[in-house]
Amino acid sequence: MYDPAQLRTFLAVAQTLSFTQAARRLGLRQSTVSQHVRRLEDATGRQLFARDTHSVVLTEDGEAMLGFARTILQAHERASAFFTGTRLRGRLRFGVSEDFVLTRLPEILQSFRRDHPEVDLELTVELSGTLHKRLEAGRLDLVLAKRRTGDTRGELVWQDALTWIGAPQLRLDPDRPVPLIVFPPPGITRARALEVLEAHGRAWRIACTSTSLSGLIAAAQAGLGVMAHTRGLIPPGLVPVPARADLPELGDVDFVLLHNRHAGAHHGAQEAADALSASILAGGDRLHRPAGPRPPVTRR
Repeated sequence: MYDPAQLRTFLAVAQTLSFTQAARRLGLRQSTVSQHVRRLEDATGRQLFARDTHSVVLTEDGEAMLGFARTILQAHERASAFFTGTRLRGRLRFGVSEDFVLTRLPEILQSFRRDHPEVDLELTVELSGTLHKRLEAGRLDLVLAKRRTGDTRGELVWQDALTWIGAPQLRLDPDRPVPLIVFPPPGITRARALEVLEAHGRAWRIACTSTSLSGLIAAAQAGLGVMAHTRGLIPPGLVPVPARADLPELGDVDFVLLHNRHAGAHHGAQEAADALSASILAGGDRLHRPAGPRPPVTRR
């Protein structure tokens, strides 16, 4: 009933909330993306996106279609693999940044394991900057991480704003250096926080450093200072720092997939990386939702 190509296009638009970015991700013309969405809306008899010249948002029916689209595409891929007799094997070295530990990444990995049980997954959780270096050194096959400002490499999975967060009771003294809770170098959010504070002439000091996101969260919950964090993944017990603190804007951050395409890369690993990449892109909307019950859907 529903064309898999149209469902893949729908998911790409739903994840990027942009017809232009979806077209770039899929290697299609923007007119083709619009056509796929229109035909899918015709097939369902429902409007899936509310869009104008400035924004694209999912309707309530679009939210419902997300789950159906993933299920249909996963069943389609499993059927194709079964009847073509292709089974992926080998070892896949997958690097993922700390940001996704508290999201629904485990659900995506579980789905990948179910579809490809003979792939041995070697998971590395590290700072984004460290993952980039390991990928460049050929020590990883696939990376899901943040990319630095100005870097255009990688396939965009999700873009979000960075914001300052801290404990609800935290009060910053405008006459004292901003107390920072940060990852060590080469943390990308650390670098962004220091850059914007320096650019705006705000004094700062490192109040706490940890290689672990859970360590940073504990320090922030204890009121040791503020941390730069993705707006869509604010941990429980922490809140955005009020505007009266007059902290500078941190801007947006891109989360991308990067492949090891070096000539020496093992062919089986590349196939497994492509399969996992497809699973992540198909379920990318789940990556920027904290694990746990989802909030109720509101009609737009």
